[in-house]
Amino acid sequence: MSGPGGRGAAPAGRLGTGLLGLFLLPVSLSLEVSVGKATTIYAVNGTEILLPCTFSTCFGFQDLQFSWWYNGTDTFRTLIEGTVKNEKSDPKVKSKDDDRITLEGSTKEKMNNISILLRNLEFSDSGKYTCYVKNPKEHYLHHQATVTLQVVDKLEEVDNTVTLIILGVVGGVIGLLICILLIKKFVAFIVKKTQEKK
Repeated sequence: MSGPGGRGAAPAGRLGTGLLGLFLLPVSLSLEVSVGKATTIYAVNGTEILLPCTFSTCFGFQDLQFSWWYNGTDTFRTLIEGTVKNEKSDPKVKSKDDDRITLEGSTKEKMNNISILLRNLEFSDSGKYTCYVKNPKEHYLHHQATVTLQVVDKLEEVDNTVTLIILGVVGGVIGLLICILLIKKFVAFIVKKTQEKK
């Protein structure tokens, strides 16, 4: 007989881990929302900017609800709200807070895009923008993602000179090492052939 820590407990432990994996699998395949890789977007005052948002779900969607929220230094408001009937229809805007905002996304052909375009940017538009999605088909599961917008006077150019110099030096050193190794192999090959002839 084996105790709780012995061989007899191993199958039960594996079974528990397997059941936990099956339980977590639908959660990992469920609704996801993304605003891209950049956590902060910079835009020039007076221009326009596209705030990206896409969603994905393995279970499909029906009457999906979405909204964009703005959270500034002293205000919080809902910018735009809408619904998407199903995978074959485009999003419909139910309400909009600002005429400068338009919905630019499409959910046809599995694009699942509910991005918004902000026109005539002002410095007061700086803040956090959250894209929120709720899917009734997944028992009203909801998810959100946030991007920070920073409105500036002008975009600063990034000087990559130092980075390029470092990459050039590293590339040169690696190339030199490869050359040395090849010469060493060639010399060893010639020495070996010379010794064989003697």
